Amino acid sequence: MGTMNLDVAKRIIAGAEEEAKNVGVQMVISVVDEGGNLIATHRMDDAWLASIDIAQNKAWTSVALKMPTSNLEEATVPKAELFGLNTTNQGRLVVFGGGIPLENDGKVIGAIGVSGSSVPNDVRVAEAGVKVFKEGE
Repeated sequence: MGTMNLDVAKRIIAGAEEEAKNVGVQMVISVVDEGGNLIATHRMDDAWLASIDIAQNKAWTSVALKMPTSNLEEATVPKAELFGLNTTNQGRLVVFGGGIPLENDGKVIGAIGVSGSSVPNDVRVAEAGVKVFKEGE
């Protein structure tokens, strides 16, 4: 999968939703392309409305910084080197887990962002989407 498109995003979202059901939580799952442009957002029934924006911003952050959002957790706490990073970029940067870049041949071609539960559950569901993406390569 050299490029991100709706068909790829749908497969990623389906895999992530299956894991969200296993966890027993209603979530919002978003996929963006390499430019951070929204490809698809999927809100499970009764998922939090606030999670729509958070999921999209997690995916955007992962593309913008080419790393999982969980990598930012320790560096952005008070007195850490990047404290306040989340106030930049019109507040779009998310500094806790749930956003993971999607890479093909070492190049970031998109990202998944998941929101709706605890951070470990968000990461687990995002990782399930990444797994589906990697299996399709």
